[in-house]
Amino acid sequence: MCSKNKGRSEKERLNYKMRVVILGGGLAGLSTAYYLQKFDWVDSIKVLESEDRIGGLAKSLFYDGYTYDIGPHIIFSKNKEILNELLDFIEVGTNKIKRSNEIYYKGKLIQYPFENDLSKLPKDDLEYCIRAFDSNPYENYIPQNMLQFFLKTFGEGITNVYLRPYNEKIWKFDPSCMNTSMVERIPKPTKDEIRRSASGETIEGYLHQLYFEYPSTRGIGAICEGIYSKLDTDKCEVLLNSRVIKVSKSDTYYKINTDSGKCVEGELVISTMPVHDLVDATEDVPKYVIEAKDDLKYNSILIAFVRTPYDMYGEHYAYTVPDKNIIFHRISKMDFLGESYHRDGEATFMVEITYRDGDVFSNMTDDAIREKIAKGFVDINIAKNANDVEVLNMTRHKYAYVIYDLNHTTNIDVIRKYYRELSICLNGRFGNFEYWNMDKVLEESKKLSERLNEEHISKK
Repeated sequence: MCSKNKGRSEKERLNYKMRVVILGGGLAGLSTAYYLQKFDWVDSIKVLESEDRIGGLAKSLFYDGYTYDIGPHIIFSKNKEILNELLDFIEVGTNKIKRSNEIYYKGKLIQYPFENDLSKLPKDDLEYCIRAFDSNPYENYIPQNMLQFFLKTFGEGITNVYLRPYNEKIWKFDPSCMNTSMVERIPKPTKDEIRRSASGETIEGYLHQLYFEYPSTRGIGAICEGIYSKLDTDKCEVLLNSRVIKVSKSDTYYKINTDSGKCVEGELVISTMPVHDLVDATEDVPKYVIEAKDDLKYNSILIAFVRTPYDMYGEHYAYTVPDKNIIFHRISKMDFLGESYHRDGEATFMVEITYRDGDVFSNMTDDAIREKIAKGFVDINIAKNANDVEVLNMTRHKYAYVIYDLNHTTNIDVIRKYYRELSICLNGRFGNFEYWNMDKVLEESKKLSERLNEEHISKK
């Protein structure tokens, strides 16, 4: 039961310290708590996490002495200040690693990104890609969706050979019905670089992540573990197994009910929990907000941890696989990340399969998925036979990828406006429903804490 405390008046809120409640104990929630704790006006911070461990998508998974992640997380950033802060959180130290990512295409390994290593393509595909690039009827159009961006930037050949099939596979969504929000992540090579790539020169792309860092042990979860260790225990408390089931607001404070029976009160609420779950938990939400929430699209992910009794993969980290006959879109070799992730006489992999409720993959049995993973390993020549592929563990994660469909901006703007009116802050990949990497999450958490501090000071 909640206490009978009726909250503080507006005057008290401005002159006394405020109780902060953060919904979600992943990277966004923990980093927001870390940045807010230094301000004198913050009386206390309670972080409510639905699971029995902190970290969300940025936690590591531990199985039979192995460590792996929910996706191939690596540490890099163009923002050097944020990069240094990420590294400072890691108390176990890091390994600095040169990226080696490949695309498995028709039995050949093409260095990632695809357009920078065209000469390794089969002859017919190479000629198609470079001919369509040189004579591109789409290059003068202003793209209105992701597919149009691909056609304008790379031409029909590169689009149809790789970009379209791979994006359809990972997103489970037609790129002509996705907006251009993701395209800023895609390098835009010059015509000269494309032609040099086609003539035999491998062009390095994504230079800001050519070298990346990774925790020496404990996996990517070492970041959240490090942030947690730096929280002021006199001011901050993380409550695990506390799934938010109701959010209500009085004139001056909020009440947050959890499925554990706990009720937490505060004058400031910051939500990093999935926005779908927040809307469902919020009291008296208007129908138009519910409709906007229901139309926000996302993909779930299945992560499989796989072992083979030998290594046919070589010194590479990730393979992306556009072939739709192979169930996974990407595999990552954990051994590549350092000695603590390696065992002699074997190789271990993290396998990713995206899905949505109701599609063919969501209804597939675990045994069928294991069988298809094993077949895929044989098909891309990293296992001699299916019996050598041992799927050690599989986990499913409901919220994994934000889909930028054509209605995304309209829908999320409706939701953000509603929560601004409630004075509830949204943050994080699924709290704010933006496809943010770890460095962007940390940057936004820092900006949010600074903005809240400025607003509090200005109201005094």
